[in-house]
Amino acid sequence: MEAALDKISSYVWGLPLIILLFGTHLFLTFRLGFIQRHLLRAIRISFSSKKEGDGEISHFASLMTALAATIGTGNIVGVAAAVAAGGPGAVLWMWLTGVFGMATKYAEALLSVKYRVADAQGRISGGPMYVLERGLGCKWLGTAFAAFTAVAAFGIGNMVQSNSIAGLAKETFNINPALSGAVLCALTALVILGGIKSIAAICEKLVPVMAIGYVAGCLYILAANFGALPGTIALIFKSAFCGQAALGGFLGAGVKEAMRYGIARGLFSNESGLGSAPIVAAAAQTRSPVRQALVSSTGTFWDTVVICLLTGLVVVGSGQWQAGLKGAALTRAAFGSIPHVGAFILNFGLFTFVYSTILGWEYYGEKAVEYLFGPKAAFPYRLAWVAAVMAGAVVSMPAVWAFADIANGCMALPNIISLLALAPVAAAETKSYFAAPDSASD
Repeated sequence: MEAALDKISSYVWGLPLIILLFGTHLFLTFRLGFIQRHLLRAIRISFSSKKEGDGEISHFASLMTALAATIGTGNIVGVAAAVAAGGPGAVLWMWLTGVFGMATKYAEALLSVKYRVADAQGRISGGPMYVLERGLGCKWLGTAFAAFTAVAAFGIGNMVQSNSIAGLAKETFNINPALSGAVLCALTALVILGGIKSIAAICEKLVPVMAIGYVAGCLYILAANFGALPGTIALIFKSAFCGQAALGGFLGAGVKEAMRYGIARGLFSNESGLGSAPIVAAAAQTRSPVRQALVSSTGTFWDTVVICLLTGLVVVGSGQWQAGLKGAALTRAAFGSIPHVGAFILNFGLFTFVYSTILGWEYYGEKAVEYLFGPKAAFPYRLAWVAAVMAGAVVSMPAVWAFADIANGCMALPNIISLLALAPVAAAETKSYFAAPDSASD
């Protein structure tokens, strides 16, 4: 079964989906007039915590919750895997995926806010399932997206994450996985049983600390090896366009491999086009879909353009990629090359990134189940989520990884249909907003 699932996963995340996602990034970038040029304005708006319209949480809280789910092991281990398989040039292609992916993340959020709904108690629901139903009139596609999201959440956003933390604690401190699972289970329950406002409140505090801490650690490592930095950057650019035959696991890797693995890991890391982050973007208090869309686009910038790039520079600059190491082993070797602080930075980043992912993805899965079965399904889902955290910590599950990858990839298909079909709507909303006189004050 594991072999079959792995084969299906490789097919789902094969060249067609990669081309479709990256092609959507490029199309929306030009269709929306290179919306990335408003990055500074978007960052300024994202730090606003004041209530300015309908919704449940602030711009900042929605961004932090989305980043909590997006920033995960892919930003550390995934980057190393891309370098091991595609060479140093994969870092540049991953970075470009983030730059163009900002347009897709923008369009997703804009449409999700535009087509969101509110119940009698004022609770907001939104995301691609509502866009597909209300924007395109395709409820069956919305149902398919919600089903894929609910399944993917338990895998990629829960069990594999708790398993990663338990494995790290066992390897580093010889802590029994059952104990790690029990502690993580309790920490998760304390937060998610309170719903989105509780999740957002924790993410507002946790995400800035974990991101700033990890970025500062990477900058320290790069500063400690400052003399090698120009050569590292030159090698990344050269390998991206000329290929890089090197020692180790990717002997003879060329431009094709650099593009393939860099783009694939970048897409998987920032989730632009998968339709997950717009679910929480729809809950934001905003007076315009465009304002929240600008805020959401910064999530891809921070995730891939900043954090993945720094990880890539550390991994390539360490030279450990030439030793034939892959994935987590390469990451540990790269960070471990810096005495005293390297291992601490890595462990801090992995623990906080994984825990925050569990919190953020719970909300995605909950809203998907709520769409399928109604609001009464939310609380039982939270209880099942807490139990899955414990199960994930104590079992080995390559099959769960593969199954979650399949569901995650399948989320993208209906979401991309809505993005391409409703691109004129997103473009019209964008044009109208920036043409308004008061938009200049943002």
